[in-house]
Amino acid sequence: MFHYFEGIDLIIYVEHISERLIYTFDFIFKAQDISYHLTNDLNHFLKCDETKFNYSSYPSDDFLSLSPAELLFDETIQVQKLSKSAFESIECLSFNQITDPIASIFYVLTRYEEYLEFTPDEHERFRATQSVQYKYGWLNQLICDRWAKAIIDFLHKNNVVDKPFTKSATQIIPTFDIDNSFAYLHKNGWRRIVSTAKDLLKRDKKRLQERKDVLDGKTTDPYDTFSYIESIAKGGFAVRLFWHLGDYAKFDKNLSYLSEPHRQLIQRMSDTCQIGIHPSYASNSNFFLLNVETKRLQEIVKKPITTARQHFLKLRFPETYTNYLAAGIEDDYTLGFAQKIGFRAGTLRAHNWFNLKNNTRTTLTLHPFAYMDGTLLEYEKMTVTEAKNKVEALYKETIKFGGDFIFLWHNETINDYKHWKGWTEVLE
Repeated sequence: MFHYFEGIDLIIYVEHISERLIYTFDFIFKAQDISYHLTNDLNHFLKCDETKFNYSSYPSDDFLSLSPAELLFDETIQVQKLSKSAFESIECLSFNQITDPIASIFYVLTRYEEYLEFTPDEHERFRATQSVQYKYGWLNQLICDRWAKAIIDFLHKNNVVDKPFTKSATQIIPTFDIDNSFAYLHKNGWRRIVSTAKDLLKRDKKRLQERKDVLDGKTTDPYDTFSYIESIAKGGFAVRLFWHLGDYAKFDKNLSYLSEPHRQLIQRMSDTCQIGIHPSYASNSNFFLLNVETKRLQEIVKKPITTARQHFLKLRFPETYTNYLAAGIEDDYTLGFAQKIGFRAGTLRAHNWFNLKNNTRTTLTLHPFAYMDGTLLEYEKMTVTEAKNKVEALYKETIKFGGDFIFLWHNETINDYKHWKGWTEVLE
């Protein structure tokens, strides 16, 4: 059996060709413009004249070899016996005492551990602290890209490929989740009455006065930062907005999708920014809600909606992404942790989702992000100065290897409002 690419730079012998294997080698080699040819025909491999690499248990001193773990040749999902090891001085994973940077990439990139049983947080999410990257101190490293570089450099050093690792370009992509378009404006009667009653019970005179001033037109709604977001887009950045249009519920507080001022705002922002759906809290396991909310947004902006990011970053493998594909979603921006900054997928390169349930590469493109505003302040309790230093470190890591430096803010966090005072500095 063979797996071909045009213009072969490298022939690789494996004992079995699997979808997992092809997916991982594509991640390693395609960005480097290295074409490869897989074969499980040993005679063909031994006789051919191309540059060779042996990724099997076949012993030979005649060509460069690396003994593989079983992970890329298995078709099941099971708990792996992991330990920390090293390949070419780079820390990586060992599977049942077999050090394998190629299998390490697959394990992290596909979020293998999130298909296994785990103890979820209060929002049924996989905790960052449960990840192998956090446990081994790799969460703030583009660890899959580091392993890919180590493999390419290993092959280059041994004259198997003719050039060392080269980083890809880095693009800065600001993204904003619109959970609450306004703090006070355009709320319907009962919501305004309930909110005012709560402030009266709390004797929150400042908030009562603020609401009155906004509704009287004396001051701007504190969540109305849309002109600022437009200025970022007009400054040349590919801004993406993810708009919540779910029905009102405990964790879903935005204006109704039927509100005319709300609809006009969405239409206005779609002129300068790419608009995607921000599916409601329960939608990660509910196709009906996802589909209904996506169609609501399509009806407002009069164009197909093919991008999404989950509300509360609620992501469950494989259900959430299976529903995405069924709803016509082509690009997802959910892949990051709420509790910790860093790189959930070990890369910031866009890549196709690999569904481990059926061992298939899908057409859904995943766009991981580096950090979220709430992680910096509300989860990790950073000061503005600490946050700026952390963001700078994440960006420096990104430009070493390439990928899209995507980050997540909200319209209500970029107005120096309440406990977010001073935080616009971090975004800038």
